[in-house]
Amino acid sequence: MARNEIRPIVKLKSTAGTGYTYVTRKNRRNDPDRLVLKKYDPVLRKHVDFREEK
Repeated sequence: MARNEIRPIVKLKSTAGTGYTYVTRKNRRNDPDRLVLKKYDPVLRKHVDFREEK
């Protein structure tokens, strides 16, 4: 299906090393590179960068 090709499901893993992950979708046309978002890590109880992993 075309939906899976354009907006794939990606895992966002915490850069703080806690192992916490978020799962989201991204638009491959707008964000062809790896996604980096600042989100809340409940293990640290802080906002940290989350990077896309394959």
